[in-house]
Amino acid sequence: MTASNGEGGKPVVGFIGTGVMGQSMAGHLIDAGYSLNVYNRTEAKCEPLVRKGAKLKGGPGEVAADSDIVITIVGFPKDVEQVYLDPGGVIDRAKPGSLLIDMTTSSPELAERVYNAARPKGLGACDAPVTGGDRGAREATLSILVGGTVEDFNRALPLFKIMGKNIVHLGPAGFGQRAKLANQIIIAGTMLGMCEGLAYARKSGIDIQKLFDCLANGAAGSWSLTNYTPRILNGDFNPGFFVKHFVKDMRLASQSAKDAGFSLKGLETALEQYIKLENDGYAESGTQALYKLYCEE
Repeated sequence: MTASNGEGGKPVVGFIGTGVMGQSMAGHLIDAGYSLNVYNRTEAKCEPLVRKGAKLKGGPGEVAADSDIVITIVGFPKDVEQVYLDPGGVIDRAKPGSLLIDMTTSSPELAERVYNAARPKGLGACDAPVTGGDRGAREATLSILVGGTVEDFNRALPLFKIMGKNIVHLGPAGFGQRAKLANQIIIAGTMLGMCEGLAYARKSGIDIQKLFDCLANGAAGSWSLTNYTPRILNGDFNPGFFVKHFVKDMRLASQSAKDAGFSLKGLETALEQYIKLENDGYAESGTQALYKLYCEE
């Protein structure tokens, strides 16, 4: 373990990826007294954190060289691979004893590759994808699904407790990602059913607000229904979670299932609909924009 040189003896944390989710998550760490080094490809997205005291770095390798713990939450598996495994990246430049935590939703196989590349260099590594959306990130109530050694999980736990509430160690490297893909499979079916049900009600002339008030606490109730129906009713299709990222997650889940020798019919149906939504120009919208396929004004 590296010696800490942050305020109050806390380890210095590097945070790579300060978008919709990462900015709030990193902000909670600053508020808890951690010194942060930050990097994002779009530098402007780091500015609110820099104003709070974070130090802006020039790239992933520079973040790793000056940090004891590195957290990443980027867009796609190719971004994870580049950040960690490229020459001059995080694994190349991290100090021996550093802990690397990838909170991106990515592939289980890539999580294992990162772990296997980190260990010979004396680095810890966890895959720790999250669920809970932009609201969970803002309110520090994210669920965090962790793969890696028990030792690395316990070392990361104080940081996880600042960013989330439901934190579970699922098993060795890659198991956090497998758990997150299971989560996304469940959400895919839920979102499809929710949007179709709301669309049916609207076409039938039912007041959707009254219907929502009735159904939210019944058997049809879900996190998605509770959090997305008000946004749909208000015409708010801004991203709490991007359509393009959900398509990525469903593709990962589909491929992982196929690799295990079975197919998921409900997932494939939802994926087809979201690909259509993406192709219709809604890649940068929130996942609740699926409703638009059924109920364009």
